[in-house]
Amino acid sequence: MSERVALALAGLGDIGLSAHLPALLRNPDVQLTALVDPVPARRDLARLRASVPAYAELAEALEDRAIDGVVLATPPWVTPHLVERVARAGRFVLAEKPVATSAREAARLMNLSATLRKRVQVGLAYRHDPALELLREWIASRRLGAPLLVRAHVYDERRDAADPAHAARIESTLAHGMPVVHEGAHVLDWCRFLLGGEPERVEDAWALRTRPGLSGPNLCGARLAYSDGTVVLAEFGWLTGALPRCELDVLGDRGHVLLDGRTFRLRLDTVDGVEDVDFEPDRVTRCFDRQVRRFVDLITGEWPVPTPDLADGLAALELSERIAWLARESMG
Repeated sequence: MSERVALALAGLGDIGLSAHLPALLRNPDVQLTALVDPVPARRDLARLRASVPAYAELAEALEDRAIDGVVLATPPWVTPHLVERVARAGRFVLAEKPVATSAREAARLMNLSATLRKRVQVGLAYRHDPALELLREWIASRRLGAPLLVRAHVYDERRDAADPAHAARIESTLAHGMPVVHEGAHVLDWCRFLLGGEPERVEDAWALRTRPGLSGPNLCGARLAYSDGTVVLAEFGWLTGALPRCELDVLGDRGHVLLDGRTFRLRLDTVDGVEDVDFEPDRVTRCFDRQVRRFVDLITGEWPVPTPDLADGLAALELSERIAWLARESMG
């Protein structure tokens, strides 16, 4: 590539600083040109890692016409109008999942023209992992058999008495939707990617608060039914003092696969024996690097369409929202 792609990063919280910023700095075809966050301390911290202009408002950064695209690592309750602003400004946008906290709030994105929607890539970063690509091949080739039982256990954000600021931040996020709305964006997209489509129906859902005073249920789950008889059992949880293992496993008549949710290490167990598959480098590095690569290729025209696109992001959001509604109903 003769010229590097000029990108801005908006949102300098945990995921912005720990995953998006390092991936942008690692890519030789990216010129990071601006940082954006309303919190001065976050801007100062980010500028220790990247000596580029930092702004409180995205509009200030967009005044630089040299910027080709923006990575939005922003909270989902502010993301929709930022996506629209960037796209209408003629730039490309990579928007961290979920793109909104409800389908209603995301509706403005579907009002964008087809041309503008082609500028929007959704940050379902782990869709890019080679482990999911290999698992999809195993499923499609019927190596495990069919139908399948898929169990997804996604537990994160452990409550730590030594880090009250983290607990407060996650409790604030919980007020905008139970864990399925946030974590489900990834997991339900994995299922769509692995199984080749949407479930026929949500059979049931549940939710509970593990202690009084929480702004919403911090544990929830659902049972999804697919047209070929496959069943997905999904659980999501935050803010408990200890956490179960985070993992996804797939069981069929011919075999079983376990995907470690932290590393994406695969273990395939069939009548032919046990096969372990590891990937390098670590999961976050490889997924965010591949995601940035795909975004750069979209901007330069090397890749024709955003992957994942808005339709993928909204499909995961709509299913997450449906599960959340049924889960609330189950609480009476």
